[in-house]
Amino acid sequence: MGRRTARAIALLVLLVTAGVLVLPTLKRIVRDLTLPLAYTSVIRQQARAKHLDPALIAAVIYAETKFDPRTSPTGALGLMQIEPATAEFLAHRSGGVSFQIADLAEPQVNISYGAYYLRYLLNQYGGNETLALAAYNGGQTNVDDWLARAHDAGVRFTISSIRFPQTRAYVERVERAQRSYAKQYGL
Repeated sequence: MGRRTARAIALLVLLVTAGVLVLPTLKRIVRDLTLPLAYTSVIRQQARAKHLDPALIAAVIYAETKFDPRTSPTGALGLMQIEPATAEFLAHRSGGVSFQIADLAEPQVNISYGAYYLRYLLNQYGGNETLALAAYNGGQTNVDDWLARAHDAGVRFTISSIRFPQTRAYVERVERAQRSYAKQYGL
């Protein structure tokens, strides 16, 4: 074997070895950029406490803020974008006596209230995630109206029955993200 062939083989072995070592890290970096996840212990704890799929909580956070807590133009706060009026309602329902709106900036509190709200909505809609997610985004009054319209028309409510394009897209985004979080992170 000539020197050129030996060098070519050595280079090939080096490239393959580097690829084997770097590829998992590169895959993880791409996953973390395209499907971020943080506060995993809080998400899992709240999922257990509220009897929710942790991938659903992660997917709602992803759809709302991509794990970058901020205040929306409408005043919704934190990771799960909870409106102050909704937070007051949830605090009253859950017996939260010392709740302050500023508490929603804390990931633990925000995820707890968001998970509580998801559970509340799922209970309101008989466990139907599509309806609960539509209400989370578009409001319970609107979903009740859409359900009544579908019922009056004698048709089954489907995702296409959601009258707000933004809410319809939101539900689809959360459902896709939920499947991805379950698959990619084992949530």
